[in-house]
Amino acid sequence: MLSGAASGRPDAEYLVLSSRLIPGLDGGYTIATLARARQLAGAGVAEGAGPQLLTFDPGTIAAHAEHRETFRQRGAVADVSRLRNLFDEAGADGGGAAAWLRAAADPGIVARDDIEYRTIADAAGNPIVALPVISGDPDWHLSREAVQIYDADGAVVGGVAGFGGLYMAWLEHIAAGLDARPIVVICESRQLGELIAPWSDPRVRIIHTIHTIHLEAPYTADAPMNALWTRWLSLADRFDAVVWPTATQRDDVVARFGGSAHHAVVPNPIPAVSPRDDLRESGLVVVLGRLAPGKRVDQAIRAFLAADVPGTRMEIWGGGPEQEHLAALIQELGANDRIVLTGYTDDPGSVLDRAAVVVTATAFEGQPLSIVEALLHGAPVVSYDARYGIRDVLEQGGGVLVPGGDVVALGEALRRVLVDHELRTRLSAEGPAVAAAWSPERSLAALTAVIADVVQRPSRRG
Repeated sequence: MLSGAASGRPDAEYLVLSSRLIPGLDGGYTIATLARARQLAGAGVAEGAGPQLLTFDPGTIAAHAEHRETFRQRGAVADVSRLRNLFDEAGADGGGAAAWLRAAADPGIVARDDIEYRTIADAAGNPIVALPVISGDPDWHLSREAVQIYDADGAVVGGVAGFGGLYMAWLEHIAAGLDARPIVVICESRQLGELIAPWSDPRVRIIHTIHTIHLEAPYTADAPMNALWTRWLSLADRFDAVVWPTATQRDDVVARFGGSAHHAVVPNPIPAVSPRDDLRESGLVVVLGRLAPGKRVDQAIRAFLAADVPGTRMEIWGGGPEQEHLAALIQELGANDRIVLTGYTDDPGSVLDRAAVVVTATAFEGQPLSIVEALLHGAPVVSYDARYGIRDVLEQGGGVLVPGGDVVALGEALRRVLVDHELRTRLSAEGPAVAAAWSPERSLAALTAVIADVVQRPSRRG
């Protein structure tokens, strides 16, 4: 563990905000968020306990306790007592909402009769808050409908203006209990970012991270964006820094929308591994990831069959909504003897150690975690050139890029890597060195530089 001075990390209070952190849910988002918190713990934040991880999902206290225990067992959080939830703490006083939340309640903010409400209770079943149900609206988090606050007798004492009012009441309560040092807030959620953009506490510096692609199909630099991203980008200059996982995405955004926000690049940390080349299986082609439409696993299947290399076989690891469709496709193509849907794995590293080649036909990505992990295990990658992250990695080596959506080119590249032992060996050897750009050390250095920069500047919300 490094001290703040030794690591270059500014002396500050550190909060990491996430809409939710649930084991096995949200894929790379959860992994990257927890990895960032562990980085900061390793850099000496809170004497190694790490930043406070603040979540906002209205699950039960028992569910959150179970999540913490799972993360503890996996070593995913340096100190699980730092993983806190708004609704756990809103009912922590026993009997009605906590004192800090009752103090925030405005008697003049009342619920409308025509709005449905969901009541959240404490562990004893006492009501704490009632949340407006905004069904079918992707902008539910922006609603200003009253959130009702209860006292110990189960009576409504008032309300706060929407989810933003509720979330900010908790954050301001937490901030009030911190000392006078700067408060570095790393916001990992776009929805939360929109709600905290006005936070004017002069101690607060908000660093907003990005995890996903901002584009819709066809995922070109000038492709349409949905309204959620358009609205968020209009607020981007309110954050003290916006952190992108790849330079390509950062550059596309700046070229299209200008550089009024403070844009930076911090690769998500992926620790090095010791690959087991003795486990490598000649001719094994692996697809590893969620079986969702955007992953276009059907195209990877067709490319593998088009490559038609004798003695090769494909294992598809993962689950998702496309599983039945893919099983039917494999049956239709008469490929059950060569292609297997193997389901989930708790040990993806061993799968990658066995792979001769990893293939991906994804239409888009937000961050190249799976590509980097494959290279760390010495498995060459054959992939479509899809935004974002894949090109950032494979242009440096370790794999082959082909034009997005070109199944013929994907099959030809896969065949070339499978039949050319010298090429495959070279790509495998390149992988770990290329993946080192995403090492925890480089990621921490980049993150520390961003933090140091924003702390020394006035808040952008002043």
